[in-house]
Amino acid sequence: MTCEHRFGLPLPGIAGWIFALALWGSALPPALAQESSPQSKGLRIAREAAARNDGFGNFTASMTMVLRNRQGQQSIRRIRFKVLEVEGGGDKSLIVFDRPRDVQGTALLTHGRLAGQDDQWLYLPALKRIKRISSSTRSSSFMGSEFSYEDMSSPEVGKYTHRYLRDEACGERVCTVTEQVPVDSKSSYSRQRVWRDTDELRVWMVHYYDRKDSHLKTLKLAGYERHLGQYWRAAEMTMENHLTGKSTVLEWADFQFRTGLSESDFSQTALRRVR
Repeated sequence: MTCEHRFGLPLPGIAGWIFALALWGSALPPALAQESSPQSKGLRIAREAAARNDGFGNFTASMTMVLRNRQGQQSIRRIRFKVLEVEGGGDKSLIVFDRPRDVQGTALLTHGRLAGQDDQWLYLPALKRIKRISSSTRSSSFMGSEFSYEDMSSPEVGKYTHRYLRDEACGERVCTVTEQVPVDSKSSYSRQRVWRDTDELRVWMVHYYDRKDSHLKTLKLAGYERHLGQYWRAAEMTMENHLTGKSTVLEWADFQFRTGLSESDFSQTALRRVR
């Protein structure tokens, strides 16, 4: 897999930026620290962070999604998550809702692309049909959460232009702050600012700016653990919407790597069979 792949979410997502969202290890190399152009240094940081996640193969995890409104009332959902690393292409992910009963069996399948919009399909068990996520709905809320469908897409390095801004203290760490601007003109974001620690290049915070360049959402990550001696994953991701006052917390557990997943587990046929 080339180092053009992946984020950072997280973010990092899900998944994945998401999911992927959120990952990596060891200090910046001297060539990176001495980079003169903010654009080239920002790109090098993104590539280095992404390259450190290469080779994980596949993994599964369980997730608890906690939805909170402005008044602090909350609802909880239980989710299964699978990711397949794809050589020479964007990774594939599958999110399946197990609880509560009214969303049981709902599933989101994402086929990542190195550039441009990912292919995404939502399976609705009550209707027994698959709905393709269109460009016009990518900014919509994913299952009532503060994550959008765009946030659940594969956060490849090539989907953004990158610029180094500064290094600054972030808690007990020193973080490098970069700005990434979506190449896709149909993105719901004008830009994102990303805080990664300089030691491990793990994403700790992302600011999302809407098309009017207002600070719309903030993603914070916590509780990192290292898997297989190399791959960092956050145990908690919190997305706060500054416009609505709502927030969504993703609590991750039971990471299992290299479980024998294959391409057939991430097909539309498999999407119809999820239980």
